[in-house]
Amino acid sequence: MSENWNDLKYLVDKNTAIITINRPQVYNALTRDAKLEIIQAIRTANRDENIKAIILTGEGKAFSSGQDLNDRTVQAGENSVDLGHTLETEWNPLVNAIRDSKKIVIGAVNGVAAGAGLSVALACDLITSKPNVKFVSGFTAIGLAPDAGSTFTFLNALGYQKTLEFFLFNTPLFSEDLNTAGMINYVGDDYLEKAKEWSTSISSMAPLSLELIKKNLKLAMDSSYSESMTNETSTQRFLGNSKDYQEGLKSFFEKRKPEFKGE
Repeated sequence: MSENWNDLKYLVDKNTAIITINRPQVYNALTRDAKLEIIQAIRTANRDENIKAIILTGEGKAFSSGQDLNDRTVQAGENSVDLGHTLETEWNPLVNAIRDSKKIVIGAVNGVAAGAGLSVALACDLITSKPNVKFVSGFTAIGLAPDAGSTFTFLNALGYQKTLEFFLFNTPLFSEDLNTAGMINYVGDDYLEKAKEWSTSISSMAPLSLELIKKNLKLAMDSSYSESMTNETSTQRFLGNSKDYQEGLKSFFEKRKPEFKGE
């Protein structure tokens, strides 16, 4: 790759871009520059027609411990600091880069996710995790509230009482807990291999179909049943006119593997 990465590793493995947060000395806590670099890496993968899926993981013992509090942009000093600006220009764009990625992002959670690192991990479309990984809020310990989309994510999965308990008391939830709650897809020591296995499967699927399935699910979360159904109809009309659908039908009748081109 032509890009020079400082806070991450970017590896292309066949049709998969593997983005590894590489700040293990601070448990992958993220500075402003690190966040912007991850955004750029996701955009780089989306521009590459040979890339069919993205894996996001971490180096060392943590996936991400959230905000690097040594970053001067979030230190109050003698004056107050606008953390809303930090969210608007750094964390929210990072989470939305994952959510808005046209290509499926698989989170391979190698270790603890804390603070806004929770939001980054859970923004991924599919999530695998090592066993017994801790997911910790931590916001109330420094006088803050959950952010970067975690309020919405946890409330919809766990309900009000359990979410409030999690955010107030900072008692960790483990990967197995989130798997049971439907927030994580797979827990096992082979979490990275599972992520690569899924990426390989995704690589053989029709790109337009993948993109619009993801888009429709995201829209449905904020829509009524009727609105979701209308959107599905529009999407299916579009895909029904695609060359990939023609190829899918042809390969079905010819009893062979389809060759989708995203057209």
